[in-house]
Amino acid sequence: MKKILAIIKPFKMDEVKDALTRININGMTISEVKGFGRQKGHKEVYRGAEYQTDLVPKVEIKIAVKDDQVAAVVETIVKAASTGKIGDGKIFILPIEEVVRIRTGERGIEAL
Repeated sequence: MKKILAIIKPFKMDEVKDALTRININGMTISEVKGFGRQKGHKEVYRGAEYQTDLVPKVEIKIAVKDDQVAAVVETIVKAASTGKIGDGKIFILPIEEVVRIRTGERGIEAL
C-alpha cells in the first residue's frame, strides 16, 4: 500500500477530484495549505501597493491506494492538475505499513 500526497493549485482541486473519481478512487483527504518551493511566493497588489507574499496557497490531497493503483493515480493527478506554469505542485509517494478501519477493525488492503 502507498500514500500519495499531492500538492496542487487550489483552482485545480475540482478537476483533480473528478478525474480521480472517474478512475474509481473514492476516498481522499483534502487540506488547504500554504507553502513555497522554487516559486518563492508571489507578488500581489493591494490598494495600489505591490507586496511580496512568501507563502502561496495550495491544496494538499492525501490518498491511500494499493500498490498497483499508484501509476494510474499519479498519471491522473498530473494530467488534471497541470497548467504548464511554475507552481503546479508536487506528488510524493510514501509506503504505508498498516491500515486499520476503526469501525470494523479490518486491516491491510481490506481496510482501504
